[in-house]
Amino acid sequence: MTSNLSEQIQQFYDASSGLWERVWGEHMHHGYYGERGDRRLDRRQAQIDLIEELLTWTGVQLSKDLNGQVSTILDVGCGIGGSSLYLAQKFNASATGITLSPVQAARATERATEAEISTFLTPEAGSMTPGPRAEFRVANALELPFADNSFDLVWTLESGEHMPDKKKFLQECYRVLAPGGALMMATWCHRPVAPPAAPLSDRERHQLMEIYKVYCLPYVISLPEYETIAREIGFQGIQVADWSTAVAPFWDLVIDSAFDPSALLGLLLSGWQTIQGALALGLMRDGYKQGLIRYGLLCGTKS
Repeated sequence: MTSNLSEQIQQFYDASSGLWERVWGEHMHHGYYGERGDRRLDRRQAQIDLIEELLTWTGVQLSKDLNGQVSTILDVGCGIGGSSLYLAQKFNASATGITLSPVQAARATERATEAEISTFLTPEAGSMTPGPRAEFRVANALELPFADNSFDLVWTLESGEHMPDKKKFLQECYRVLAPGGALMMATWCHRPVAPPAAPLSDRERHQLMEIYKVYCLPYVISLPEYETIAREIGFQGIQVADWSTAVAPFWDLVIDSAFDPSALLGLLLSGWQTIQGALALGLMRDGYKQGLIRYGLLCGTKS
C-alpha cells in the first residue's frame, strides 16, 4: 500500500473511530437486514447478524475440524476489534487483528482487556494461554508480518476496498492461511462490467471517484474480478455472493445517526475529513439504489 494512501487511511480512522464507537458501537461495518433487506432490527444486532450470516454462508461452524478446530484467526482491517473479539470468544480461539490506525489498535487492545480476553504471543511464537486470546497491531495488509501457514481462518470484513493491489492482498491472505484454512472476504465492489453487462458509464465513474476521495479508496473492482484473482492464486472451493440488497438499508440508518443532535458535536470535533465522510453518505446510499455499488462476498480454502 503506498505510503500516501496508507497515511490517508490511518488519519481517517484515527479521527473517526471514536465517534463511530460512541454512536454505533464496536462493529465498524454494515448490518444484515434479511435476504430482501426488509427486516427492521436494532442496528447493533444487525451488525452481529451480519457476522453470523457470513459464518454460516462460509461454512465455518463451531464444530469445524481443521486438524482439530478453528484455533487461529486473522482479522485483516480489524477496526477497534469488533469481529476479532467476537470470533475469539465464539471459537474459543486466538485472534490477531491488524489495522493501519494506531488509535484503532490501541482501542481494540483496551476492549480486549475490558472483556477479560487475554493477550497472547504472535502465531510465530505461540502461546500456551487457554481460552480466547487476542492481539492487535499496526500492520500493512499487503506485507503481512506473519509466517506462512499461520492461520485457520482469515477474516476480512470491508477492507478489500482500501487495497491498492487487490491481487497482492489476496496473495498475502493465501500465504498466511494454513492448509485447509478458509478465507472469508466481504468487500465493497462496483457492478459487473464484463459482457453482456455494459462498461461503466462516465457518470458512474465520476460517482465512484467521489466515493474514493471521501473514503480513502484507491479503486474498487467487481465481484467476478475478485473471483478470477482468487482462482489464479490457487484458492479452492470458491464461493461468491452479492448481498447488496441485504445490507443496503445500513446507509439510511447511518445517515440518520450522523445528523442526530447527540452525534453532531462529536462529528464537528472529529475534523474536516470525518465531516466530509458524513456529508457524502448519500453517495453510498444512492450507489446501492442505482445498482452501482455492490456488497461482494468471496470465500475459499487453501489446499
